Amino acid sequence: MATSTSAQEFRHIVRVAGKDVDGRKKVVAALAELKGVGYNFAYSMLTALGIDPNMRIGFALDTHIAAIENVLKDPASAGFPRWYLNRQRDIDTGRDMHLLSSDLEFAVKSDIEREKGVMSWRGYRHMYGLKVRGQSTRTTGRKGGTVGVRKGGKAAAPQQQQQAQQQQQK
Repeated sequence: MATSTSAQEFRHIVRVAGKDVDGRKKVVAALAELKGVGYNFAYSMLTALGIDPNMRIGFALDTHIAAIENVLKDPASAGFPRWYLNRQRDIDTGRDMHLLSSDLEFAVKSDIEREKGVMSWRGYRHMYGLKVRGQSTRTTGRKGGTVGVRKGGKAAAPQQQQQAQQQQQK
């Protein structure tokens, strides 16, 4: 297969790690669409593999796609440091892993359920729908209708006060 960019080789839809990606996007942006892969991770992965990040993914060769999928399955084997992975010291296996798509969603849900079952502080916060990571809750994160002062009274503008007096006189 030649590396020229003819119209015959361009694929409008490319399947990477179980997800269909638009072939018109750049490789970095297309890989960042995958759940569990961010822009920085995609860029560093492509530079490690020697693939041009600005190339359109529709022009990528099958060997490039296979190499990307191999690195996504096991980034540690490609020389990525442990802190770059999204699942370090997994609670069940103790291994460092990098999860993608539905595996990542399942792991996060099971972590939250474990926190709730243990009745930890984070579990309580998850149960009641409050912020978990120490954010301020005094003014933000409120649910429901707005709470405030009614218009009128001393804070109202003089014109509004005059209108209110006229309505009372009628």
